[in-house]
Amino acid sequence: QVQLVESGGGLVQAGGSQRLSCAASGLTFSTYSMAWFRQAPGQEREFVASISWSRNTSPRYADSVKGRFSISRDNAKNRMYLQMNTLKPEDTAEYYCGARYPGQTEYAYWGQGTQVTVSS
Repeated sequence: QVQLVESGGGLVQAGGSQRLSCAASGLTFSTYSMAWFRQAPGQEREFVASISWSRNTSPRYADSVKGRFSISRDNAKNRMYLQMNTLKPEDTAEYYCGARYPGQTEYAYWGQGTQVTVSS
């Protein structure tokens, strides 16, 4: 019954911006930590950014996106966002939304992914 649905992907020029959204249902969204991952062809799935269930914990970012991407959430809307600025061709990947219950080591739920393609 848990469902995560990503949206907002598409084709964008290098240097441009894109905003991804993850809509969650079937879970108590506010109790889950959320994250964005991405996977490029021939590469492993890579951590991008995460945001805790707790407002006392700061968001975490991969070094490759620090200063360019910003993760946020709106618990009232059961949504998580990823604002991507100054996009680079190496950001091209399928972006996935993940949900993790505190105390668990793995993300139990995943969305279907949304493709982001950055052209140069």
